[in-house]
Amino acid sequence: MEQFIGQVGVFIETHQSYALLLAGIIAFGESLVIVGLFIPATALMMLIGGLMGSGIVEPLPIFVGSIIGAILGDAVSYLLGRRVGRSVIYRWPLSQYRPSVARARLFFKRYGFASVFFGRFLGPIRSTIPLVAGMMAMPHRHFQIANVTSAIAWAAVMLAPGWLAGHTASQLGSFGSVEWIAVMAVLTVVFLVGTTLILRKLAKPAPRRRRAALPQASES
Repeated sequence: MEQFIGQVGVFIETHQSYALLLAGIIAFGESLVIVGLFIPATALMMLIGGLMGSGIVEPLPIFVGSIIGAILGDAVSYLLGRRVGRSVIYRWPLSQYRPSVARARLFFKRYGFASVFFGRFLGPIRSTIPLVAGMMAMPHRHFQIANVTSAIAWAAVMLAPGWLAGHTASQLGSFGSVEWIAVMAVLTVVFLVGTTLILRKLAKPAPRRRRAALPQASES
């Protein structure tokens, strides 16, 4: 995985004209149902952010491409759920991931609009929440508002740590490959642990209130 991420970084560095397209493809795939489970988007986006911070690539095209890709990925997943309906979870390949879809459905039922916005940041459900929103017939306008606003925030959050590391490195001196891998690994672990803790906190069921005991009818 580290070798693949490194190859992506080398490709972007040597083919800067494709940086916007590649950032868009990564964000699109990360947001696409099922596909997003297999894309190391967090590490890739942090790597691209590092290239931005070190001045190797222009920040604005990367930022714009990431936002557009994230919006389109969620929109496609939403439309799939909207068109096919709930039967989509019984079809391959989603039939192999029914527990993940079930968790996303519970999360959506509990938080509605907020689940679409914050779900993009929560790794285990990020690529299934838009599908569930479509299945549950969430109004298109409400979904797109959450989709667009969360895509902007997501792109900023994903790129910012790498940008900060790259900017700092350019000020203090160039990092070697080992140092870069270490920095990206630490940032990735911190992000994944943080999102996992947040997801568990949000998914924790609310305590049930005990019903007051009904007075027993007195015997006549």
